[in-house]
Amino acid sequence: MVNKLKTYAVLTLLVFGLVFLGIGCTGNDSGESQVEETSSAGATEAEVTSDEAPEAETSSTESQSISLKGSDTVLPLAQAEAEEFMLENPDKSVTVTGGGSGVGITSLIDGEVDIATASREIKAEEIEAAQSNGITPVETTIAYDGISVVVNPGNLVSELTFDQLRGIYNGTISNWQDVGGEDAEIVVISRDSSSGTYEYFKEEVLQGDEYRPDALTQPATGGIVGEVSQNTNAIGYIGIAYLDQSVKALNLDGGNGPVVPSSENVLSGAYPLSRSLYFYTNGEPSGLTKEFVDFVLSETGQSLVTEVGYFPADQ
Repeated sequence: MVNKLKTYAVLTLLVFGLVFLGIGCTGNDSGESQVEETSSAGATEAEVTSDEAPEAETSSTESQSISLKGSDTVLPLAQAEAEEFMLENPDKSVTVTGGGSGVGITSLIDGEVDIATASREIKAEEIEAAQSNGITPVETTIAYDGISVVVNPGNLVSELTFDQLRGIYNGTISNWQDVGGEDAEIVVISRDSSSGTYEYFKEEVLQGDEYRPDALTQPATGGIVGEVSQNTNAIGYIGIAYLDQSVKALNLDGGNGPVVPSSENVLSGAYPLSRSLYFYTNGEPSGLTKEFVDFVLSETGQSLVTEVGYFPADQ
């Protein structure tokens, strides 16, 4: 009897022990599960932050900065537009460099810039090269310009016909005396072949002729201004916005008498060397590129066109 009681007591203690052990285990499982869920939620949150934050930062960086490159004619205008745009939008950046229309268009084709600036229309072969590289050039006219033919202020010549100008640049006229000036050899200065102004002048003035082989080339418009201002016998061509007191702009006769390179004559088409200035983008502008293009075409942006010395696109 005593032995049976002992056996029952031991069995009872074992049962209670198992019950308490089960409860303890259940409590531990529940606790671990809650910790894992919390930890899992925390890890998921951290991963989203880790993955998404850099994307947001990269997107923000890309949308807050764009670059323009190309025409030296467009350069002073693009710089003025960029400065005013950044004053109104201090958290955004617009970088502007020159180098020539061809350089800018090549940079767009290579995907190196957001906007190519140009003082000539993009060529068919450039469009083809762009498309083969996955780029779709879209043209926006931002302003109009006139090309001034300039000489040293000490030069007696004040006007030229298109035939005379063509002769000077193709080499058939080499002495100022042949066009009403002094007996002196003409020093011909031109932009280099990467320039849109070079291309435009060749098409409109030389009409298929080549530039004379002894023409001195300059990589930038400022170089032409500098050379002409220091050489009494030099002649060059520049965008009207670059005119200053160091050079003299010639009146040009395209067949209807000599015309002054004034804003009125450029806008009316009376001045024979007038042209459009362009932005080229990859597809229709979007994001910050669109914001900047829209700004340039806005009332504020077009007023800067006039201030710089060009003519508004909405004329």
